[in-house]
Amino acid sequence: MIKILGVCFIVFSLGFLARADEGMWLPIHLERLNYIDMQKQGLQLTAEELYSINNSSLKDAIVSLGGFCTGEIISNKGLMLTNHHCAFGAIQEISSVEQDYLTDGFWAMNHEEERPIEGLTASFLVRMEDVTEEIMTAVSDTMNESERSAAIGMMQDSLIKLTKADTVNDYKVEIESFFNGNEYYLFVYEIYKDIRLVGAPPSSIGKYGGDTDNWMWPRHTGDFALFRVYMGPDGMPAKYDSSNVPLKPKHFLPISIAGVKASDFAMVMGFPGSTDRYLTSFGVKHAIEEEQPSRVKIREQRLAIMKAGMNMDPAVRIKYASKYAGVSNYYKYYKGQTRGLKRLKVYDKKLAIENEFIAWAEKEENRKDKYGGVIPGIEKNRSLLNGQILARAYYNETIFAAEIVLLAYRFDKMHKAFIGDITFGYDIEQYKKIAKAHFKDYDASIDKAVLVSSLSFFLQDMPPDFQPAIAETIKNKHKGNLQGYVDYVFEKSVFSSDEKLSSFLENPSKKGFGKDPAFLLMTSFLSKYREIRKESKVFQVDMNKAMRLFVDGMRKMSPNKKFYPDANSTMRLTYGQVLDYDPADAVSFDYCTTLKGVMEKEDPENDEFIVPDRLKELYEARDYGPYGENGRLNVNFITNNDITGGNSGSPVINGRGELIGCAFDGNWEAMSGDIAFEHDFQRTIAVDVRYILFIIDKYAGATHLIEEMNLVDGTAVQKVRKAVEVD
Repeated sequence: MIKILGVCFIVFSLGFLARADEGMWLPIHLERLNYIDMQKQGLQLTAEELYSINNSSLKDAIVSLGGFCTGEIISNKGLMLTNHHCAFGAIQEISSVEQDYLTDGFWAMNHEEERPIEGLTASFLVRMEDVTEEIMTAVSDTMNESERSAAIGMMQDSLIKLTKADTVNDYKVEIESFFNGNEYYLFVYEIYKDIRLVGAPPSSIGKYGGDTDNWMWPRHTGDFALFRVYMGPDGMPAKYDSSNVPLKPKHFLPISIAGVKASDFAMVMGFPGSTDRYLTSFGVKHAIEEEQPSRVKIREQRLAIMKAGMNMDPAVRIKYASKYAGVSNYYKYYKGQTRGLKRLKVYDKKLAIENEFIAWAEKEENRKDKYGGVIPGIEKNRSLLNGQILARAYYNETIFAAEIVLLAYRFDKMHKAFIGDITFGYDIEQYKKIAKAHFKDYDASIDKAVLVSSLSFFLQDMPPDFQPAIAETIKNKHKGNLQGYVDYVFEKSVFSSDEKLSSFLENPSKKGFGKDPAFLLMTSFLSKYREIRKESKVFQVDMNKAMRLFVDGMRKMSPNKKFYPDANSTMRLTYGQVLDYDPADAVSFDYCTTLKGVMEKEDPENDEFIVPDRLKELYEARDYGPYGENGRLNVNFITNNDITGGNSGSPVINGRGELIGCAFDGNWEAMSGDIAFEHDFQRTIAVDVRYILFIIDKYAGATHLIEEMNLVDGTAVQKVRKAVEVD
């Protein structure tokens, strides 16, 4: 058997036979559902040390970063670790052609040099609570779906108000639905608003491998960055102010430099965004055959347009770096997911589950009455919804991908205020800020090409019933000449340049909106989009009921099975092992990669595989400090943890509660994992924390950051470097 990049010592053990523990588990239920199993696999902490509302626990070190990534506190001065790609927008925001931190990296050598990032927040979970029983007192079997939804909404509002009234601090309180409306949980968060960028390696380290290696293993990427959370002098969350001080966290993670090996216990705690594990075969079929291929072809063209513009101008490259990365990430995601769904025969597996469900429902009369029509109902409503689902995908991937259209949309409330809608007002200074932020990272030539491409895809692929009225205007008035129409839009619209919009904002008027072609384009498409969404809600109501009954029946059909809810951006814990895998015949992947692999991939002619000179010097001298092992330096490793988008930046933690890595990706062979977990193939890719420390210490010389951390070697009490005390 061929061993691909066999750079790590092979450890033979029964651990290689272990299967991943599928599931993104709510911390509140760990003691009841998972704790014994976690102990057997290697957990040495108590359940209270994982999640507690009365004492400091692991959950208090985990952060929802901006609602799109996860971070973890790694010092008693509020130092926070996350992914480079999570910080990419922040790094780009402070970059310029003169100070290109994306290319060169950024390191603050003291607190004064740390850069505040406007709008970025760090949310800490204070507690969660099962409120299903209270919510369900508001519903009855005689209610239709609309009445049921309204009653639940009123009860949620009531519980949120009561919770806020019982808290001294200004906490954010939310109630989320789980298991497709069968359970409800309340979440209380403390949100910090002064977040500052502390350090980030150059993209040649933090984004090494670029789009080529994205979602792939083996990987050699230093995908990490550092922020710091600040609080007011009174210890409470506060907006940015020079008088603010570093956060004193309830808990921060000690960092292990003992290293990882195959079969080691590993757990991940974070805020996964969304999964669709209960999706039926009907949804899988539509995704494979229509929705995902459409998204891929549209994004492929959009990426080509952006890349051409970025290659022509260094300033444009910086402006569009974050945008390009975002579009590219999910371009490859959709492409890989379609491949995975087909290769792993997910449709067939879903169909088998549904047939089993039908057989179970038919066995008893009372079950037949309640669940007998569920699968046919899902099939019927899905067939009615498929057209709307595809149309909404096209709207989002095409028209609303054009930046001029999005900018016009952001001014819709101002327009409503002008036409007399008293529910809307506007702050002219706020709109000036919106305009300034938009044009800071904007290139009109790229946006024009994107809009031409978007209109072409939409008008060619969408049936007439899903096209807005302005499609006829383009066809008749502009003779179907999309380039000519788009040139006209950019020539006449105030939203096409900073100068035009700034002039308009000096004396805004209703008349300006009424004649603006970009605004008219936006409103025509938006109106039709809302019409489609309204129509789809009619079918969605019945679909929601059918799915709620399907999930309820699934759980009753297998009463001894431990079920977990789909991810929905709430805190979850998943556990498993450091583990290699065999993705195909005669191919086997080790569980870790080393710096040697970085050097092997080097290609000076390809900006995705450029290796910095300083990194090569350290490699050639084998100058790894305390972070190397037997003359090598590990870079990345894989585990069989169950994660998804939103888990980017999540800590990978060993059985003693020590940080061993920072999760940043999944693997190509299991791209279908958001819909169906694949035990044999699903892997989490993480940066080895020793590589992170090496880059901070030996590469960047930011040893003051290392001094803040609590580095341990082997046991939680054996300190390699004592953490600096908070003044």
